[in-house]
Amino acid sequence: MKVLALALIVIGIIGLAYGGISWTRREKVVDIGPVEINADKTERLPLPPIAGAICLAVGAGLLMTRRS
Repeated sequence: MKVLALALIVIGIIGLAYGGISWTRREKVVDIGPVEINADKTERLPLPPIAGAICLAVGAGLLMTRRS
């Protein structure tokens, strides 16, 4: 449960600080025999600030609750 709470907190902080998560992947554009051309493509998963705040609050709530 702590792992889930920490993951939600991290996602919430990223969502509030950056407005989403972005990553870069390499994509093959041309492959003709020995010639190969690659391009870096940046993709983004937008995360609204309210969703980031909710993830942060739920993650903090999970860390604060005690299981008997």
